[in-house]
Amino acid sequence: MASQRSAVGKEVAFIGGLVVIAVALILYLLMSSPDAAAPTAGPPATLQAVEPSVPAAERQSPLSVERRVEADPLAMGDREAPVVMVMFADYRCPFCAKFSRETEPELVQRFVESGTLRLEWRDLPIFGEQSMLAARAGRAAAEQGKFWEFNHAVFAVAPERGHADLTEDALIEFAQQAGVGDIAAFTAGMRDGTFNAAIDADLAQGNSIGVPSTPAFVVNGVPMLGAQPTEMFVRAIEDAAKRP
Repeated sequence: MASQRSAVGKEVAFIGGLVVIAVALILYLLMSSPDAAAPTAGPPATLQAVEPSVPAAERQSPLSVERRVEADPLAMGDREAPVVMVMFADYRCPFCAKFSRETEPELVQRFVESGTLRLEWRDLPIFGEQSMLAARAGRAAAEQGKFWEFNHAVFAVAPERGHADLTEDALIEFAQQAGVGDIAAFTAGMRDGTFNAAIDADLAQGNSIGVPSTPAFVVNGVPMLGAQPTEMFVRAIEDAAKRP
């Protein structure tokens, strides 16, 4: 009797195993079917990074985000430079700070000063009220011709991880370090809504192309995401400069 129960148990276990395998196979076939892979309606695809070495014919359509505004205080480099790199950033973003400290100086020395590259800043304040406050502060510094000095002062001491604590007092101190002369005017601009429309325009531009996070860059219409190694930016700029 015991041997019969043992045999029955083995048969049940064997049949159960076959059932599990069959279910798994059915699920695999369903997930692999063309219908399962068909895209569904939803929001536009987000900005995707593209390797500079990818042939132009295989890239997505260029993203038209550069402005080339004359005497733009939030831009650096020749207005007619053959390469424009638009950067979407947040003052509280540690990776934006990493780019500012480690990569931007070399790009300025190698490409901006030679007339090859123009940098255009876009505010993308995505880390709360302090991000918006800092964006207004940057614009207030720009009103006095000290945008990049203020920008670099903020990023120079930003933490490598987490978000910087950018209170009004801290931003005023950065403005003083940057050489902003009229601190009262700077403070007023930081506090009121004078620059909100311009910042919102930057946000709208970032959202229109699906920027998912900061920092994000567009080099002559080709996107790059994150604070990548400096050599990746060098490759992208050199590649863009060669294209007609």
